[in-house]
Amino acid sequence: MHKIRITQFCRYIAVFFTLLTLLACSRTQKLSPLPPDSVVLAFGNSVTYGTGAGSGEGWPELIAETTGWQVINAGIPGDTAENGKSRIQDLLQEYQPALVIVEIGGNDFLKRKPHIKVKEDIRSILQQIRTSGAMPILIAAPELSFMAAVAKIPSDAELYEELAREESVPLIPDVFSDVLAEPELRADPIHPNASGYRKMADGIYTKLKKLNLISTQQ
Repeated sequence: MHKIRITQFCRYIAVFFTLLTLLACSRTQKLSPLPPDSVVLAFGNSVTYGTGAGSGEGWPELIAETTGWQVINAGIPGDTAENGKSRIQDLLQEYQPALVIVEIGGNDFLKRKPHIKVKEDIRSILQQIRTSGAMPILIAAPELSFMAAVAKIPSDAELYEELAREESVPLIPDVFSDVLAEPELRADPIHPNASGYRKMADGIYTKLKKLNLISTQQ
């Protein structure tokens, strides 16, 4: 009898945590469309800045064109998650965005920083965004190495999926990794070219549409 009660208790606990997970997922999926002219912050490193393409050819500018949002490009070449967690607050206060799309971590990987440290730095960025009243969305970055890019086998670092689940933040997976897997879409082993940024923007737009952040009229 004692063993049966323990087993039942464990089942109740499992169901409880399953419900919590489902509720967390539902919070990220039931979203309202952002109207045109909404302020959106694109926060990240050189891949947000647009290194490898011409002016206006980066994914933030392309997203602005297709949505009508006011997308602020806050990408800094060479930026890391460690530095990003210190500069995000000023940007949030200055622009007061409704949405922040976060693309960061690649430079941390190149610098061989421990994944647990990178993960916690990105977590800090996401939590600061949420505290400000804005909604964070996370773009997964590949676990960058020059060998992986040359071998055409880049794939998302696992920490992004973990963070998205733990923080109940929508994740945009694969768009960066898929671009780096195609030589014709790269300006160099770690940066897209104009065509690559167009493919990134298309993938980001598709995910935003699925999340209901973009109305059918946009």
